[in-house]
Formats: sequence, structure tokens, C-alpha cells
Amino acid sequence: MSATGRDQAPAPSPSALASALEAAAFVRLVSDATGDALAGTGVLARALNDDDTPFQASVVAPFADPDRTTEADVTVALGAGHTGADHTLPTTPAATAFAVARELGASPDPVLALAGTVAGGDVDGTVADAVERAGAERRPGLAVPVADVADGLAHSTLLSGPFSGDIEAVQAAVADLGLPADTATDLTDDDHRRVASLAALAVTEDAPERATEAVAAGLHPYAGGPFETVGGYADVLDAVAREAPGTGIALALGHGGVRESALSAWRTHATRAHGAVADATTGRYDGLFVARGDAMPVDTVARLVADFHAPEPVTLVVTDGEAAARATDGRDVAATMRAATDAVGGQTAGSGDRARARFDVPTSELIEAFREAA
Repeated sequence: MSATGRDQAPAPSPSALASALEAAAFVRLVSDATGDALAGTGVLARALNDDDTPFQASVVAPFADPDRTTEADVTVALGAGHTGADHTLPTTPAATAFAVARELGASPDPVLALAGTVAGGDVDGTVADAVERAGAERRPGLAVPVADVADGLAHSTLLSGPFSGDIEAVQAAVADLGLPADTATDLTDDDHRRVASLAALAVTEDAPERATEAVAAGLHPYAGGPFETVGGYADVLDAVAREAPGTGIALALGHGGVRESALSAWRTHATRAHGAVADATTGRYDGLFVARGDAMPVDTVARLVADFHAPEPVTLVVTDGEAAARATDGRDVAATMRAATDAVGGQTAGSGDRARARFDVPTSELIEAFREAA
């Protein structure tokens, strides 16, 4: 049965949710395994902590049920939603949580909220304004979480190019730029611009037109926060939500001591995703591009393939028992995936231009069902 068919509580207004949270003696926050939802969870959790309201926060993987062993007065789901939540923030959870925290009288961290909206692919203007009022400024270069050029460019999942996942390939690519020996501390603004230009040209060469727009999200970032840039923070949040949810919660709550663990999870996630993109077996159909391979982070791979490699507007990424789909032309691939999984007895989660599936049939059957439903 399709998971998207389950009833979910309607999204509340920020003032209504703030009122419910103010009246609660204990709150449960349930985050989807995405950077946007994780950031929103952190924003709400910090506001509750400032108000001395006890809470429990967790990240729940797709198709898993949240832990209900602890009774809560109010359960808030951030992301697609989970059965039993009293309130659901299904879209733009970080930006909505920022508005709720303000309604609670808190002073939410705009950098965390902005990182969430970057991770969700839809930067919120109100949050961006708050970041700028707090003194954050844009700088030239790449939106990566670390200062080292090779590390940042090799492991960024905001980009996908010939060097992705390979530090030595990055080092070879930038060798002719005349950068300082210590690229972690001595880069000038002009150095940052040249690295960014090199990266942008590399990932858009022979790529679909939309790659130009996609790469823009990884350039000219805001500086600040616990990592080198806000865009890099977003990349880390999205990775840890999927790879190391416990570390992700600690990072979103602002706990010290998890930065290196979070960066390690980010590198692991990027290596797996970029390796899967490089090794995938692909097929092109009318309006559909299919990539299949061994175990991989299908959501991230689907995003990278759709933005930087697919010659068709719909991308389907499939591995044993799992699949993810993305559309770049606004069509509802969640409905298509739902029809496909209904046909093979699987489950679907997601909405609009992105969807995730779980199934127990051979990958070829899921692909054929998806093609028939498209």
C-alpha cells in the first residue's frame, strides 16, 4: 500500500502551532531524513529549550515509524509527515519552524534556518533577510563546509562533475590555477572566484541546461555558521540526516563536539553518492532517464542525476528494494511513483516533483511499472 495515501494532519499556521506548543508539557519532534526537516527540528527544539519545555527529537528514515514509547502532549512532524502526528509541516519545514519560533518569542538562529531552506532547494527570503541583518555576508567561491578546496569540491553534493568524489582529480583540475600552497587558509577572493569558475564550467560542460541553474546554488555563498559557508552547512545537514541521524540531531541542536563527526558523515555520504552516479547503468526513454546500480543513497543520487546528467525531465534511480524519482519540469512524479508501487505491492513517500519508493520485486519490474504509469 502506498505510504502517501495515509491521512496527515493539515499544516497549521505558525501562530496556531506556537499556541499548541506553549500549552504543551512535553513535545515530540519527528524529522524526515532531509536537511530541511532536520534544520526545522533544530529551530523548534532550541525554541522549546529556551522556553523550558521538555521535548524529544528524532530523525525517522523513509517508511520507518517514529518511536512512540514516550507520551507527548503534542507531536510535530517536520517533512512529509508521519501517522499520529498532531501537526505536520510538510513543506518548507525550516522556514516555517523559524516563523513558529518567532511566534514563541524566541530568537531563532537564522543561519540554521537558512541552511535548511538551502538544503530544501527553496531559499526563503524572510530567513535570508534575517541572516543579513545578523551580519552574514556573501563571499566569492563555492558553498562548501570546509576551507580546503580539494576536500570541499570533491565532497560537495551541491555539484556533480568529473572530479566529484575524487580529491586527486580535484587537485589535478586546480593545479594550473596558481593557488597558494595552503588552500585552507590563504585563498584570496580572486582565488575563490577562479575555483568557482573552474567548477561551474566543469559541471555544466555537456550537461543539460538546468545544470546552469543548479550550479548557481553552490556559488557565491553566505559565510558564517558552524561551517565555512551556510550552503556547506546545508550540505552537511542533508548528509547527516541520511547517514548519521543521531549526529544530525546533535548538530541541529547546536551541541558542541559533533562538527568533525558531521563532516565525516558528509564525506561518506558524498563518496557513496558520487560513486553511484559514476557507476550507474543508465537507460533513456521518452521523457524518462533511468539509473540503476548497487546499494546507494537513492534520494541524493536522483537529485544529482536529475540536475547535472539526465537528458530527460524525469529521473528514476533504482537499486535493490529502493528507488527515488525527480522531475525537473514540474510534473507530479509522486503520483507516478504511487501508481507504480501500487502495481507491484510497494510503498511510496514524497510529493510533487520528488518521491521515494520501497518494494520487494526485481528492479526491472519497478522500472516497467513506473514507465507504464508515467
